[in-house]
Amino acid sequence: MSSSLSPARVRTAHVRMSGVHVSFGGRPVLAGVDLVAAAGDRVAVVGENGRGKTTLLRVLAGDLPVDRGDVVRAGSVGVADQQIPPVDTVGDLIDLELTAVRAAQARLEHAAQALTDGRPDAGDAYAAALAEAEALDAWDADRRVEVSLAALNAADDRACPLGTLSVGQRHRVRLACLLGAGHPVLLLDEPTNHLDASGLDHLTERLRAHPGVVVLVSHDRALLADVATTVVDLDPSSDGRPRVHGGGYRGHVEARRAERARWEALHAEQVAERERLADDLSAARNRLRDNWRPAKGHGRHTRATRAPGLVRAVHRRLEALAALGGAVAPPPTGFAMPELPRDGGTAVLRAEGATVAGRLVTPADVALDSGDRLVVTGRNGAGKSTLLAVLAGELEPTAGTVTRARSVRVGYLRQESEPVGRRTAVEFYDERVARSGVPGPALAELGLVDAYDAHRPVAELSVGARRRLDLAGVLAARPHVLLLDEPTNHLSAALVDELTAALGSTPAAVVLATHDRKLLRDTNSWPRLAL
Repeated sequence: MSSSLSPARVRTAHVRMSGVHVSFGGRPVLAGVDLVAAAGDRVAVVGENGRGKTTLLRVLAGDLPVDRGDVVRAGSVGVADQQIPPVDTVGDLIDLELTAVRAAQARLEHAAQALTDGRPDAGDAYAAALAEAEALDAWDADRRVEVSLAALNAADDRACPLGTLSVGQRHRVRLACLLGAGHPVLLLDEPTNHLDASGLDHLTERLRAHPGVVVLVSHDRALLADVATTVVDLDPSSDGRPRVHGGGYRGHVEARRAERARWEALHAEQVAERERLADDLSAARNRLRDNWRPAKGHGRHTRATRAPGLVRAVHRRLEALAALGGAVAPPPTGFAMPELPRDGGTAVLRAEGATVAGRLVTPADVALDSGDRLVVTGRNGAGKSTLLAVLAGELEPTAGTVTRARSVRVGYLRQESEPVGRRTAVEFYDERVARSGVPGPALAELGLVDAYDAHRPVAELSVGARRRLDLAGVLAARPHVLLLDEPTNHLSAALVDELTAALGSTPAAVVLATHDRKLLRDTNSWPRLAL
């Protein structure tokens, strides 16, 4: 359904951030963010968890002051964050999100009455109120909300208490309200959470048709690829400032890859230059200590005049080395898939007619050899996670058989993390390596957990950091078979791109269960098992 916002109102839609800095407890969260977005722009904000994506949305919404910089907004703003407003019923939530529409309608009624009563200047007031209502297309707002409620499979009974709805239902109701309210500026934080395939299609269509400004935080790479015209990347860069890439999500991926290559090359040049200068400094000091003395037969004057030159050479090299010290920060370590083994045999893992009462109804047949690929698909509740648990040996089938080669190691990434107590991330990982009985890479070598998080208790890690640690733990045993249940959940788009490339080339057998539309597109050539 196309948007019906008026052209005049659309032209006013505008957001701008200039040199924005925000810190929490002395820790920088946003550092020098610049962004300009006008009508028709759809801006995706990407980065690892904790990089400030939600903070940026709060700043644009006017909910969070900045420490430094300028923020400008033009046009009413609709915000879909992770908190549902505290209201009682579905109707209350609709009325709250349509506050601007209701106010415009009320002002128009008041102005019409004033015009009828013949009050002075009533004509100008009526014209202004009418223009505002037309800009909002206020008369059609409720119908637009109803269309989106139906498309998102959200509760449409206005008397329904919100407290009786699931978290997903509440978020879908609020998202439908925002899509129908006609705000010229939409700020959306993870709007694809709790949406099914038809809901995702509706959201994509509405955002692509929105003639105002959209600023979007999402891990859903398919939505980013389908919607974004510009990408703001908050991940580390060579100069510490966020990057803004045009050309949509594909342009961002290409620009990020090229910039990372330049950063790595520049840092390598700096390291080589530092080593050269250090060698020159060492040589100059040696000459100053041992070799500045002239050959026998030369006088004391000659020796005295040579010494200051050698001292100056040492000082020059010291200054050059100091100036080079912090010129280019080292790039963060990217994901490095360990070398997984290829089993010497062929029949790695087999399941024949496997079912689990009440959980996996469709009999499943799986035959995996070394290097095989498989994507398990199906609606929620079809038994995808159950099948992976059966293949991993964590759940016995009610019927059918499962066989594994004796020497095969299976790595199983669940959707949910295990309880870990007070262990640190590196303790958790090292324990996994020790339990596997095979040598594995150090945690730092995988590029999944940074040095700060590695020594923190796992219970204190963010959801995204914990997910990366879970993945590291699965890889620790260097498995012959990888069983990955929704592996992209809570991972940044950049890491998922790296992981997808690695999964395509590893010699291990790989089984994926996923709803990730971009991952499904990227693995389109893999065999499918539909449950």
